[in-house]
Amino acid sequence: MRRCFRCFPLFLVSLLLGRAHAQGRIDCNALQSHILVEIVHYCVMLPPGYDAATASRSPRHYPVLYFLHGLGDNEQSLFKGGGWDLIEDLRQKGQISDFLVVVPEGERSFYINSADGRVRYSDFFIREFMPYIESRYSIRRERSARAISGVSMGGYGALRFAFAYPELFSSVSAQSAALISQSPRQTETMPMLTPLSGLLGSVFGNPVDLHHWNQNSPFVLAKRNRASIRTTKLSIYFNCGREDEFGFDQGAKELHRQLQEEGIEHEYHLYPGNHDAGYFLAHLGEALMFHSRVFATGK
Repeated sequence: MRRCFRCFPLFLVSLLLGRAHAQGRIDCNALQSHILVEIVHYCVMLPPGYDAATASRSPRHYPVLYFLHGLGDNEQSLFKGGGWDLIEDLRQKGQISDFLVVVPEGERSFYINSADGRVRYSDFFIREFMPYIESRYSIRRERSARAISGVSMGGYGALRFAFAYPELFSSVSAQSAALISQSPRQTETMPMLTPLSGLLGSVFGNPVDLHHWNQNSPFVLAKRNRASIRTTKLSIYFNCGREDEFGFDQGAKELHRQLQEEGIEHEYHLYPGNHDAGYFLAHLGEALMFHSRVFATGK
């Protein structure tokens, strides 16, 4: 019942806005995951004219951007937090093309398989969620039409997925990604590195499983798969606020330095701002326009 009330505001907003003029709509739903053995909620923002375009004799198929939310948020946070208006404004101005934005519920998973194997979120996302979404909605299934993005915890997840599976995604973007460049056993001050440290145990082990940490580290994966990332010409964009209170700006700087050394092309920005919704929304448009440009080159 709680979930029904949770979805109602988005349905009402979608209904009212749809009456005003041609806009997209949001479809919030859920699937029963066999891998996670639980119900996973998600929301999809469909572009204007989607229903008519996909119901015709020659249905249109759209690119898709998977968007991973941050810690403490959920599948609706992007759209409730100003993302809806921003996306619609960019579309109406012709600054982004028509594509689906898909936001799955990620809870506190960091979008990876947990060290103890109890929560297999990465397996769920790659093997179950993406195939489900791309069969349920009218989506182009080739790599050139598939991208991934995220903020904070979701930024970590987006980079980790893209660097682990460069053959699946044409582009990746991350804002204020939860990047910690030092491995836990390389510093005695790990517990003080970030206020998120207390939450890492359920995902990375307690004490932290160093092998598991490195297996999922965007830094390690970028280095390990550098040849594939270069060969597939994965498009990469990330930014962070200079005053990020979690210190993720240092992780962003380190990733920028590493990618430069590896000869991997990317776009990187360090802006004034801290780790909050205002910062994310202020620069979200850049990430969306970045993906739209990549989609255009892959047509």
